[in-house]
Amino acid sequence: MHHITSLKSVSKELAQGLKVLKGRIEAADISPSQLDESFNLATWNIREFGKTSRSVAAIHYIAEILGQFDLIAVGELRDDLRDLARVLQILGPYWKAVYSDAVMDPGGNRERIAYIYDKRQISFNGMASAAYSPRTKKGTEWIPDSTWWRPPYIASFKSGNFDFVVLSTHIRWGEKESGRTEELSNLAKWVDDKVKLIKKGGKSWTHRDIFVMGDFNIPSRRSPLFDAITSRGLQIPNALLHQAFGSNLEKNKWYDQILHLPGYPDNFSNKGGVLDFYCGDHTPLFDKLTKQQFTYQISDHLPLWIQVNTDIDGFELDQIIKKS
Repeated sequence: MHHITSLKSVSKELAQGLKVLKGRIEAADISPSQLDESFNLATWNIREFGKTSRSVAAIHYIAEILGQFDLIAVGELRDDLRDLARVLQILGPYWKAVYSDAVMDPGGNRERIAYIYDKRQISFNGMASAAYSPRTKKGTEWIPDSTWWRPPYIASFKSGNFDFVVLSTHIRWGEKESGRTEELSNLAKWVDDKVKLIKKGGKSWTHRDIFVMGDFNIPSRRSPLFDAITSRGLQIPNALLHQAFGSNLEKNKWYDQILHLPGYPDNFSNKGGVLDFYCGDHTPLFDKLTKQQFTYQISDHLPLWIQVNTDIDGFELDQIIKKS
């Protein structure tokens, strides 16, 4: 982490705040990844990131939090990317980002999604795109069967010899919860249809594993909304099945999720959870701000993470033996 060598000098107050934050991160017990053996995957909705310029302290805090993981899907990134550039500068030269275009209408809220990754652990494989809705021919035109409130963003990566795809989204809030059901069901169907195409020999996507994550605006895993997103086979990794608390600051909502359709049965470790940087008190980080103001400096969401095993040689050898 390049806190000291960044363009802005670190004040005494910021140094004290960083020490508090580091202590909270240590208490979260995030297992370090190991090169060619594992990586830490996270999703974090950073509230209105880029709408207005963050303070120097907020940029350092956000970088410190992101630096605990190897690949992070960042939601609510806005069209203005200058704060993202400030964070990447503190993270250091090994950190890169690939991001979607912003949806500029009021419904899209000028939002985009970014994947931020440490290239020492993660390689970008070249594919990044919005998830296009299936189309049906009507007359001479091909018309989308449905539309996304904000298009999910999909990208391909590799860690060691483990190829995978990540798809991240920010599901609409809407006037009521039931208004999210159709979009969640459509997303589940989109993933299922894509995987079935691969199994039939489709050549456009050769990766075996897909991770689906982001802010689904699902209040509980007992909600019909959770049934909608898991209706086509998406699963919670075992390490998150008994997640102790939610990913909002009050820790009572399960808005953020990491789900998967695994190509390899044992590619998850038993390590994962929520990084609680808030710990019920924002004042050691920003003593002059209200809690609401704090959420616009850091976020009103906590990062959700999972450790992924990437050493799949044993599984590949077993598959060869079974076929022979």
